[in-house]
Amino acid sequence: MSYFDSFVLPLPKANLAAYKKMAKTAARVWMDHGALSYVECIADDVKPGKVTSFPQSVKAKPNEVVVVAFVTYKSRAQRDAVLRKVMKDPRLAEMMDPKAAPFDAKRMFWGGFKGLVEA
Repeated sequence: MSYFDSFVLPLPKANLAAYKKMAKTAARVWMDHGALSYVECIADDVKPGKVTSFPQSVKAKPNEVVVVAFVTYKSRAQRDAVLRKVMKDPRLAEMMDPKAAPFDAKRMFWGGFKGLVEA
């Protein structure tokens, strides 16, 4: 069963081009260090809920869209090894500065997940 990282963040629509450039670099870095797949998705059919929703989860503002990402690994051990390499990669240095990010990193959340069902 695979292991996954996922993150969700609010992205100002005006920063979409800058974010896409950053995401393409991140994808290359993760894949170069051994991730099996790297996918970032932009909300298309996501509406605010009455109790909870993707927009509510990141306190999305009217001018923002939600981004969800998934990174796939062989196992938790392989993920941990990949992340150690990724965090040292100089291509990510600028991205790690919250002031330089094209989104509000304080409203981003992430975590690692064990696979439950794979088809």
